[in-house]
Amino acid sequence: MKRILVPTDFSPQAENALKVAVQMAEKHDSEIYLFHTVELPSHLATTANTSALPESIYFIKLTEKRFADIMKRPYIENVNISQTIGHGEIYEDILNAVKERDIDLIIMGSHGASGFKEMFIGSNTEKVVRTSKIPVLVIKNEHEKFEVNDFVFATDFSEECRTPFSKAQKFADTLGAKMHLLYVNTPSGFKTSSEAHKIMNNFIKGMGAENYTLNVYNETAVEKGILNFTKENKYQLIGMSTHGRKGLSHFFNGSISEDLVNHANMPVVTFKI
Repeated sequence: MKRILVPTDFSPQAENALKVAVQMAEKHDSEIYLFHTVELPSHLATTANTSALPESIYFIKLTEKRFADIMKRPYIENVNISQTIGHGEIYEDILNAVKERDIDLIIMGSHGASGFKEMFIGSNTEKVVRTSKIPVLVIKNEHEKFEVNDFVFATDFSEECRTPFSKAQKFADTLGAKMHLLYVNTPSGFKTSSEAHKIMNNFIKGMGAENYTLNVYNETAVEKGILNFTKENKYQLIGMSTHGRKGLSHFFNGSISEDLVNHANMPVVTFKI
């Protein structure tokens, strides 16, 4: 994990993500790319009139000043941080930066309950989560010490989830965390314990997994099962897989309520199928 991209709108929530990125960068000797897209007013973004140039420069200079203010924070003095400015669609700018700079991980902040819901349902951040080929770690709160000892990876153990599982396994290894693979047993797709464990053992076979547990949790809905299992065991991170076209609303070959991420008062990391 040598390069971490942190998109920012200069909000406290974005700074929460930056603080986590700094802690990870210090641990893994990573470089951070702090990214902001300059959203110009429509009359500036669409006009070809050169008279609008000074006003455009003003917004760019304002962004540079905000970057400079962040660079004065004492908590970042031991890491290498570069600033990057985009000028197009936010999520497209982010994905372009990921490709151009060979980014390994995106860390993004979330604006509380309603913001978390919006993030996963139709916003620019949701587009990043849905289309990113690399892991996206979403941070909701401030973490004075970001430490993950136990990482829940929820999956239906289907063949298409092998690739995101491999990515999640590498991420857990990087964090030094134990992975807890979770199958949520619901009334609509109920399986006996022996059936569920057979599916899980067949899935894990040949994957080279180490330091993990296999878990079956009975609940009325998948999202409730993931959240309750994680809370009851006091684990620190939830991992999920996403479909490139369908996003979080259709992982597990079906649908999952936005309530999971809306109510998950903990970090969430996603891996593309």
